[in-house]
Amino acid sequence: MTDEQTRPYPPQQAPAVPGQRVVAGRYLLLGELGRGGMGVVWRAQDQVIGRQVAVKELRLPDAESAAVFSERALREVRTGGRLNDPAVVTVYDVVADGGTTFIVMELVEAPSLADLVRQRGPMPAAQAAQLGERVLAALQAAHAAGIVHRDVKPANILVAPDGRVKLTDFGIAHAVDDPRLTTSGMIVGSPAFMAPERVEGREALPASDLWSLGATLFFAVEGSIPFERATTAATLHAIMTEIPYLTRGHGPIAAAILGLLVTNPDARLTAPQAQNLLTTAQGVRPTPPHGTAMLGAPAPQPPAKKSHLPLWLSAAAVLVVAALIGGFFAGKAYETPAADKQKQPTMTYGVGGQLRTAIGGYYRCFNTPVQDGSIISEEDNKTECGNAHTLEVYEIGSLLSVENWSTDDAKIAAYPGLPAVTASAEAACATAFRSSIVPETQRADLTFRALVPTQAEWDAAPAKSGEEPAREFYCLLARADGGPITAPIVTKVK
Repeated sequence: MTDEQTRPYPPQQAPAVPGQRVVAGRYLLLGELGRGGMGVVWRAQDQVIGRQVAVKELRLPDAESAAVFSERALREVRTGGRLNDPAVVTVYDVVADGGTTFIVMELVEAPSLADLVRQRGPMPAAQAAQLGERVLAALQAAHAAGIVHRDVKPANILVAPDGRVKLTDFGIAHAVDDPRLTTSGMIVGSPAFMAPERVEGREALPASDLWSLGATLFFAVEGSIPFERATTAATLHAIMTEIPYLTRGHGPIAAAILGLLVTNPDARLTAPQAQNLLTTAQGVRPTPPHGTAMLGAPAPQPPAKKSHLPLWLSAAAVLVVAALIGGFFAGKAYETPAADKQKQPTMTYGVGGQLRTAIGGYYRCFNTPVQDGSIISEEDNKTECGNAHTLEVYEIGSLLSVENWSTDDAKIAAYPGLPAVTASAEAACATAFRSSIVPETQRADLTFRALVPTQAEWDAAPAKSGEEPAREFYCLLARADGGPITAPIVTKVK
């Protein structure tokens, strides 16, 4: 018997079965784990170390594009290999064999978030928030290292039965649909989870990953993809022009989702703001982040001073809040609502605003045009809703759902910016318009708009002691033809 025949295999190593492939003389392919537009993922045995790994075989039909892409993949995956975070799938090796590039990764035997939701349905808010916080930790580690993922989506998030979460496919582009979207012929990311600035052709930013995380959390909570349409063109149009509507999510998880899905990246929630909201959605007091976010529950904190304002609503985290998103509306969240065509431009009220308001909780009907310089006031132009009127307030919501306001609280709650306030109010008004609040039989003849406070109004101290600062938005109904409303429309009065 020769030395070759008697030499033992390394621990856990098994001899190759005739016909099995061995990549780069080292990785024995044992079976297919999955496949997609980019190639195949294999379960493999590392014949040197003796551990099982996942081997991703990258394939592209265009040889010229493949050469360019392989170089990009090698460079970026090596960069991703520097990451050391529990929620990041570790990259062990990148090899070329027979003109094909293979990426050797940590083997995580767990379903993807996409599979999990489709098999079991939407996640409870607390579970989705925990998942989101862990993915966010991985993204923060990547962004701190100068790496932008560019393809955050449910299929790239693995969820183990014990709750462990792994984000995979750092720096890997996916050709999802044709025509391809860049001059190089490559689409870097999946269209339905692509941030608006990237649809416009701008380079991916850390904020772009956060937008994709928002779309991913929407899918986790709602069970549907917020902007996915029948074609790529329609999907991209939806990303640029539509506001998603939550039917299940509310409270801090909804605030996080809508705050991450703000179109303007400069007005979008930052990672620390999103982390506070996601932590709160789990029923845990959030811990202010210091550097890279850590996985798992926050460490115990010393007793803090009592405050009327929850930590998750402090500073710019007030971009959106639970009061904006109720669970009272029906319909598929991903369908383009007819309401969008009936939405009129949002207007500002208060100091320096387009109009002045003094709308209370009882009178909801007024006789006045909605235009620059208008006054909508219980003192000036209120009327009983049974009489003819030109506009009707069908929803009033607080941009900060907080009780026991004080002057100190008002100072803490910094104005989040007009784009963020507008997006939040428009989402709530459109949602209420499509709900039973406005009877479906009457909607076709109506238009609606939101009124939001200016920054000066937001920052102004209340005129009287005990009054709350301006934190409300108003949703107004009017006839599409400008004519009078002759009977009450709203079926719900707070």
